[in-house]
Amino acid sequence: MRLWKPLLAAFFLGTGFLLSQNRELLYDFTEIPQAILLNPGVETSYSWYAGVPLTSGIYAQAGSSGITVNDLFANDGVDFNQKVRTRALNGMTKRDEFGATIQVDLLHGGFRSGKNPDTFYSFGVYFESNTILYWPQDLAYLAFEGNADQLGRRFDLGHLKTRGEGLTVFHFGINKVMDRNLIVGARAKLYSGIYDFHSSTNSGYFITQEGQNNLLSHTLDADMQLRTSGLEEIRAILNDESSGSVGGVISKRALFGGDLGLGIDLGFTYQLNPQTVITGSLLDLGFVYHSGDVKGYSLQGRATTEGVEAILPDAFDDANSDFWQDLVDEIEAQLPFEDNNSSYITFRPTQLYGSIRYNFGEPVGGELDCDCDIGVTDADVRTPFRNATGLQLHAVNRPRGPQAALTAFYLRRFGNILSLKGTYTVDKFSMTNLGLGLNIQAGPVNFYVLANNLLAYQNLADSHYASFQIGLNILSWGANR
Repeated sequence: MRLWKPLLAAFFLGTGFLLSQNRELLYDFTEIPQAILLNPGVETSYSWYAGVPLTSGIYAQAGSSGITVNDLFANDGVDFNQKVRTRALNGMTKRDEFGATIQVDLLHGGFRSGKNPDTFYSFGVYFESNTILYWPQDLAYLAFEGNADQLGRRFDLGHLKTRGEGLTVFHFGINKVMDRNLIVGARAKLYSGIYDFHSSTNSGYFITQEGQNNLLSHTLDADMQLRTSGLEEIRAILNDESSGSVGGVISKRALFGGDLGLGIDLGFTYQLNPQTVITGSLLDLGFVYHSGDVKGYSLQGRATTEGVEAILPDAFDDANSDFWQDLVDEIEAQLPFEDNNSSYITFRPTQLYGSIRYNFGEPVGGELDCDCDIGVTDADVRTPFRNATGLQLHAVNRPRGPQAALTAFYLRRFGNILSLKGTYTVDKFSMTNLGLGLNIQAGPVNFYVLANNLLAYQNLADSHYASFQIGLNILSWGANR
């Protein structure tokens, strides 16, 4: 039990924000400055932008692929235990997951180079938290039903896979127009880890069979490990074992006082012809080295027991014998539980985006794109079309392998003031995920709001997925806008 208490605390710390990582509405929505965070090689038409601190980008996402709150707690006359048995134990598999992501821009800005207008720089700081827990199918069944009438069944310990992290990301990017058709970009990132936990390489089994000296024989063969960073100091404060405040610890670790790491983002935009554009990006190709406030737990070995074995009447010869303690000592010798303070490295959940977009209709400014004189940059003159449609692909690296999503979208611009983007996404969470994004430009003030899975807003308790983003920026286009 000592092994899983820290794990449960860490999991609820990560999901407690309630605030999959696909941001299909924001991706390639070029009117929104935050789109550059998903593709450092995105088209940029403004001279500079400044995000309003703490409000320029607030993003929250949560999902469950196998079950909803309504499945368990709806007032439908079905016994709760029966719901758990039929909808969770028998209705979910080890590939079903619960996940949550939150990201908040603390500072974000960008500006075009005065000497070289083809180059655009971006910078900023944001907080990010990710948590994922796969449904531990066999372990959940063992906990709910026990091992009665399950002789010979191997309960797979490898079904337990989870990870979570909270960190601050400091970033600086360069966006460069290479020629009339190609834009490339790169972003360097410095990670300051606040907390981390993961247990994703577990293996082994638990099995009950007929015994020789007793009725039943139980075998546990385990190779399990949980690694944490940044949680022990918080736990000590919460349990009044240490002075200080949780807020102080988090602030210190968020500002280079915690675990440090490095990463890069890469991206491009390529114009196949005046109306067809392809884009792609690779995000968070990096790692974090965990060396502060590190605590690891492991359970490794193999033990078989038939319970307390007392051979009568010989057992009465030693009245001081403690049969139970002898059994515990024997199991711990064969299956030792250990903890350590070893440093470790984790790799970020790398993401891949790609899209193909077809632009059509009249240009927003009423003028067709054209070749221009030397000295006038493409970024200054390229005028967006009123309509765009296409496909987007997203994939993210997860403990059980890559997780993908496919999106069809339609974008409509109403002059330079209003833009709307509608999406339909297919992924493991939903086959009916309709999203809508709204971007408003009132002079220099840019406001946007994006929401996914709109059909689920009728009853969020019965939804497998929800996503929301909102932001406020100040933009400038210079003389060309």
